[in-house]
Amino acid sequence: MKAVLLLIVLLFSQTVAANDVSDLEKTMKSIGLAYKQSVEATQLAEFNSAIDRFIELIAQGKQAKFYKEAEKSVQGLDKVLAQAQLAKKVANEQGLEAAKQPLKAIDNLRKKYHKLHEPPGFFELLFGK
Repeated sequence: MKAVLLLIVLLFSQTVAANDVSDLEKTMKSIGLAYKQSVEATQLAEFNSAIDRFIELIAQGKQAKFYKEAEKSVQGLDKVLAQAQLAKKVANEQGLEAAKQPLKAIDNLRKKYHKLHEPPGFFELLFGK
């Protein structure tokens, strides 16, 4: 009986963890789309709309449960957020062309921190780290 109860608890905890991972994955995909839209924008209004959505999604992403090195993940998102806000400011003051540098910095940060956001594998969910 105890073994069955333990199995049920393990299965439930995997489902909860999988939902957290799924939510984070959805948010990250939305962040990627908003970033792509901001990079491809040809009009300032279009850029502002995309970068505002990007900033909003980054703030949501900071609330997610990270499985690996949560502090570093949040620090990375803070750096991305700062670059996004800089890109918006520069674009509004100097034009879209000037915003390319902060946008490039966002892509470099993504490459650096992305591996921290990879979801845990099945055995890691089952047995922990």
